Amino acid sequence: MLPSFVIGLREGLEAALIVGIVAAFLVRQGRRDAVRQVWLGVAAAVALCLGLGLVLDLLERSLPQRGQEALETVIGLVAVGLVTTMIVWMRRHARTLKRGLESAASAALALGSTRALVVMAFLAVLREGLETAVFLLATFQASLDRVSAPVGAVLGVAAAAALGYALYRGGTRINLQRFFTLTSVVLVVVAAGLLMTAAHTAHEAGWLDLGQATALDLQWLVRPGTPWSAVVTGVLGIQPRPAVVEVVVWALYLAVMLTVVLRPGARPPRPTLASTPTSARA
Repeated sequence: MLPSFVIGLREGLEAALIVGIVAAFLVRQGRRDAVRQVWLGVAAAVALCLGLGLVLDLLERSLPQRGQEALETVIGLVAVGLVTTMIVWMRRHARTLKRGLESAASAALALGSTRALVVMAFLAVLREGLETAVFLLATFQASLDRVSAPVGAVLGVAAAAALGYALYRGGTRINLQRFFTLTSVVLVVVAAGLLMTAAHTAHEAGWLDLGQATALDLQWLVRPGTPWSAVVTGVLGIQPRPAVVEVVVWALYLAVMLTVVLRPGARPPRPTLASTPTSARA
């Protein structure tokens, strides 16, 4: 449940922040009519993302065993690529996100068009939603518990929506730099596990034969059917008898990405993101 919760929370909050910043700016400008159009763009993006997740799930179920392993490998690699790009992008742009979005919104209003704002919200939610759909699908495939993983995702998205609304209304403050650093560390661990699982399924699909000697015997730690096994395998992606190539890709990814995430930035982080109450803006 923890990996899917963090994914839903992190991705959901990024989308909520972008939409919330645009909506708050429009309210301050007295353009509540444009806010309604922004929500239409958000709804359209959410529908497309749900449709993609459903199509991928149905496609996997329709394939033979080896085809399923191949598709799981592709989805896992795409998910790792997406989350890696997202972590690096957010590390570089978190400080200037609010200012950049407000500048773009101001330019759109100056041109007398709200279509750009609708497209902005649509693309923001679509990007985060597609990442979430692919990442969650890969996590569900790697999870031993097919019930708690979706529940965690729903709870994460719900928490992100609530937190995003609270930020929009000005009812809470959050240190975004610390939040994104903490969740990035968790996502790096999850992504490393997905990469390890992708290496395993690639071998099952007949794509990877290199480094298949057993690196470690962890059957004493990862006992199938136990809650601890669900945590270790579902969260960390560690198999009872991982192959050498699986351990290598897991360790390399962790080492590189944790260095990127935890490396001190060139400038100190801005302490918090807070909004004044909506009623005070109008």
